[in-house]
Amino acid sequence: MPQETKSSPGAPHNGVATPAAAGTDALSVAGLTADLGGDAAATLDVLEKAFDFRGDVTLTLRNGSTLTGYLFDRRRGRTLADSYVRLMPPPREGANDGEHEKVRVAYADIARIAFSDRDPAAGKSFETWVKKYVEKKLKGEKASIESETLE
Repeated sequence: MPQETKSSPGAPHNGVATPAAAGTDALSVAGLTADLGGDAAATLDVLEKAFDFRGDVTLTLRNGSTLTGYLFDRRRGRTLADSYVRLMPPPREGANDGEHEKVRVAYADIARIAFSDRDPAAGKSFETWVKKYVEKKLKGEKASIESETLE
């Protein structure tokens, strides 16, 4: 099955998500939390936003445990119990590169979701990259097609 393309996150659905910090961008879910009650439509909507989010999320399960990581996949079944997300937690200390444990969680088992405060891809659209590239070229600075490196 081909991998789906992640889209830009939208605004919270019907006020389900609440800002964790003042000044949060209205179009981003970064820093928001949502209690997933019994409303299946709201649960589906919030978990779609979590799939589209490019940062980490923390899932609080109905049994009280929490899982944090990058939500990289979801499968929708006929019911919340038949639907699940897959989460990639941060690498364990001492783990080899590329060695990631993947966790599968049923939608029905998720009581709350919290989005990290930072969207690592914010401001890094193709249009932003082209603008920076052109500005550097016009100034006579070295401009490269290589991706930025983290410092």
